[in-house]
Amino acid sequence: MTVPLQAVAIPKEITATHVTLPHKPTATMACSYVSGTDPAVLVVFLNGLMTDKSSWVPVISGIIRQRKSRASPEFPSMLAYDRYGVGMSEDRDPLDQGREQGHGHDCRDAAEDLHYLIRHFSEGLKLLSGEKLRVVLVANSIGCAIARLYAERYPVAAVLFLDSIMANSDFDFWPDPNAPGFDKRKLPDDVSVEVLRQQRAKFAAIFKPDVVNREGLSRRNLAKLLPHSDKPMLGSQSERPWVTVVGHDFDAFAAESLRTMGTPIGLSMMYMNPTWHKYNQGLVHITDREKSKGPILPKGCGHFIQRDDPDFVIKETLDLVDKVRLQQSVVW
Repeated sequence: MTVPLQAVAIPKEITATHVTLPHKPTATMACSYVSGTDPAVLVVFLNGLMTDKSSWVPVISGIIRQRKSRASPEFPSMLAYDRYGVGMSEDRDPLDQGREQGHGHDCRDAAEDLHYLIRHFSEGLKLLSGEKLRVVLVANSIGCAIARLYAERYPVAAVLFLDSIMANSDFDFWPDPNAPGFDKRKLPDDVSVEVLRQQRAKFAAIFKPDVVNREGLSRRNLAKLLPHSDKPMLGSQSERPWVTVVGHDFDAFAAESLRTMGTPIGLSMMYMNPTWHKYNQGLVHITDREKSKGPILPKGCGHFIQRDDPDFVIKETLDLVDKVRLQQSVVW
């Protein structure tokens, strides 16, 4: 299922194209690209599993609109893309051929795809002599895991995490009615033992790391790739990236979960929200303290922050862009 978004007019600055990556020459990847007036900064948007690159159109449009309204209009180059098998990228990942269905490629492979994609678009940027490309990653959900894996290997200037997937979780948030010592009296008032069993089964069928998704992006080894939310730190000791961590509004997420998954409000508020927030609190430690911000919980936002409040994402993205424009030492 793809999360629906309000129709937004695509600005003329966005160019739609398909790119063939050199390490996967048999497939193409659909991209939406904006050649900015400030080519030294490239903002790359990374989707979750339930969205595609169209989810970033309101953010990209807003950034262009805001910056063009200034006396000295200047906006960064921007890139949104559909991973293989998603949205406008009809080709499957070539790594899937001959491998177990749904587990042919993982987030580490997706991070390597991102490396080649950035390299492809950086070749067309007209940088001044001695100028360095500064990459800003804006990611939602599992896109945050891909962003971290990319930033562990390649320099980035900044990362905006929008309700990151809990990469080290098996999504078993709630008490097990079959476990020794289980006490049903400790359950929220709106939750019976039977409802608890139903929710555990429903989440296991959809979110367990071994479950296959539409793009065949395996999560089976994600907890091994990213076992901690607070480490490893990104970048080198002398060049850490700016990091902003955003979580979801507890009430909005609980209402969203009730609407989409039938999850009682009490389960979300007592178990899932605190666990997720603790994970986000760890993420702020993967850079230097003075370069970290958050976790921010924007009011009214569920899991898909860019859908629920694109203006907030525009603001936080431009905040990072303005910070990294002052940095000249990040080498891509």
